Amino acid sequence: MPAEARPFVAGGQPRIRGEVVGEGPAVVLCHGITATRRYVVHGSRALERAGHTVISYDARGHGESDPAPGGQGYGYPELVGDLEAVVAATVGDRRFVLGGHSMGAHTAVAYALRHPERLGGLVVVGPTYVGEPASTKTLAYWDGLAAALASDGVDGFVDYIDHHQRTDSAWRDSVLRFTRERILQNQHPEALVEALREVPRSRPFETMAELESLQLPALVVASNDAADPGHPRRIAEAYAASLPQARLIIEDEGESPLAWQGGRLSREVASFADEVT
Repeated sequence: MPAEARPFVAGGQPRIRGEVVGEGPAVVLCHGITATRRYVVHGSRALERAGHTVISYDARGHGESDPAPGGQGYGYPELVGDLEAVVAATVGDRRFVLGGHSMGAHTAVAYALRHPERLGGLVVVGPTYVGEPASTKTLAYWDGLAAALASDGVDGFVDYIDHHQRTDSAWRDSVLRFTRERILQNQHPEALVEALREVPRSRPFETMAELESLQLPALVVASNDAADPGHPRRIAEAYAASLPQARLIIEDEGESPLAWQGGRLSREVASFADEVT
């Protein structure tokens, strides 16, 4: 029988909502931009079945969590602050494994640089930040995506992805269906518009060289570019090369991205967590 999820609220303003499932060494998971807490391991229960406490939460403005209040925003300093509040509310003083996908991966790395003593291990799934400011072209893409969501809602958001992301035709329908399902889980689309504009302009850390100081076990999850060009394989490989104790994993050629395979990804994270806790 599946373990019952225990909801929690962390922080003051905004209130960050999440859930704790299972018993055992803690694994905290951070999702990507426009996703929710479901979309790290995609509903898989393999981690808690393997004997881990799984803590997942919706980032500010995402899912069930509150939008940023006046005077605050959606940059990485705020995202790391929210993660600190989640850890204080759920993990306490224990060491834990921290993982995240895309925006969540950058948030996790930024937390690790600030609090390396708290972590038994770090899981980095599909990073995109390369240690330098985003290019004009990249910012134009994100601003266009924000404008599409603001003006035409979910349909506009999905159409923009379809026209601008160079996904192989074999994966196109899956990507668009997945994108629509994910965006519909968010209760505050107006907050997502702001996050889409602000997150790409924020820097979780200054240079990739900073990762060399993280002397802790790390698991880096890459994806082949045909299905997931938005999370380039070369960037995940750069993280694996920069983190001194990293191991890189990737799906076999022709398979769906490992980041999309909730069950398999959960088992890989569970195996890693067993090694380091």
